[in-house]
Amino acid sequence: MEIAKKIETSNILKKISLIIFGTLLLTVSAKIKVPFYPVPMTMQTFVVVLIGITLGWRLGILTILAYLFEGAIGLPVFAGTPEKGIGISYMIGPTGGYLVGFIISVFIAGFVNLNKNIFVKFLLILLSISSIYLVGVPWLAYLAGWEIAYVWGIKNFILAEFFKIAILAMSAEKLVKFRKFI
Repeated sequence: MEIAKKIETSNILKKISLIIFGTLLLTVSAKIKVPFYPVPMTMQTFVVVLIGITLGWRLGILTILAYLFEGAIGLPVFAGTPEKGIGISYMIGPTGGYLVGFIISVFIAGFVNLNKNIFVKFLLILLSISSIYLVGVPWLAYLAGWEIAYVWGIKNFILAEFFKIAILAMSAEKLVKFRKFI
């Protein structure tokens, strides 16, 4: 009985550590900016899908929710924080829809491991990243209009997103193997 409790505690601590590491990775990915016009590109979409593939959908969603909680309480974890605001006010701003899309994205990415076919993995990763835009762009359009949402929220990122998708699809098999250690 004592050994079972120690194993259970160890398992919980390992999962909490992975969640914390995931939120740190997301924070770093939000702060690294590739200069694009009119909006700089970050590596957040890449890391969100990476988290889903490596941790699975359950632990992935917990990681994204922890990240959003950190941001909601005012920690400067998001892109452009603290310069562009922090907390809930930042989250309901122009990038709010994208942040909500992270939850859907990590859920979809969590199923990449169930398929051996590279084409299906590519499609799942494409759907995963697209879900961020499917939620984020309408929210941005609601706040700023469709023309701005298209230019600032889609147009400049399409090529970079396909590059990220290709890297993730080619790496998916190796990333999924990480789950065996969780």
